[in-house]
Amino acid sequence: MTLKIDKKIVSFSVVKPEIKIDPVIAVQQMHENLERPDVLPGATYKVKTPLSDHALYITINDIVLNPGTPDETRRPFEIFINSKAMEHFQWIVALTRIISAVFRKGGDVTFLVEELRSVFDPKGGYFKKGGKYMPSLVAEIGDVIESHLRAIGLLTEDGPDAHQRKLIDEHRAKYEMSMKAVEEAGVSAFPPEATLCDKCQTKAVIVMDGCLTCLNCGDSKCS
Repeated sequence: MTLKIDKKIVSFSVVKPEIKIDPVIAVQQMHENLERPDVLPGATYKVKTPLSDHALYITINDIVLNPGTPDETRRPFEIFINSKAMEHFQWIVALTRIISAVFRKGGDVTFLVEELRSVFDPKGGYFKKGGKYMPSLVAEIGDVIESHLRAIGLLTEDGPDAHQRKLIDEHRAKYEMSMKAVEEAGVSAFPPEATLCDKCQTKAVIVMDGCLTCLNCGDSKCS
């Protein structure tokens, strides 16, 4: 449509279309300068080893980022280890401070699990109840951290599929009565002829259908 102007133009202005901008909500990320809230949720794990008459109590506290939003996440923030035993006090305090600093740094902290679990005691490790081998006390601390990271969703299970799980359950059922008696004796809950699994460090590997199969984690290697 053409509009004829027959009067003198004395002023003008440019009309711009209205631009609607959605408010940007910043997603809070974990970083080392994040202020510690007054109250943190967490969990305490009791660890009893044959290395000491006294148990260790490992407390891991978490921070909840972006609460009440689709981006809500729970991340480990700090770790404390307490015990009546004082022989390991110095290095345990140092270890908890370093781990807590890594937690607060942000990023992927799951690497701590493998780093700690790969520490071997030159005096030798020990078997936990149920047959899982622990190469050192530090490795058991790593095992506790792994359990906690799984509980808050930072690590996911990567075990066997449904078919493998069914086979494993069938074989474990064969040893049900013997396992109960062995558990009451405080030793391995798996067949006495089972060997050590390289993946989960548990004496639970038997020959199943011609393959070495772990009854604990499902890892299988055909011979």
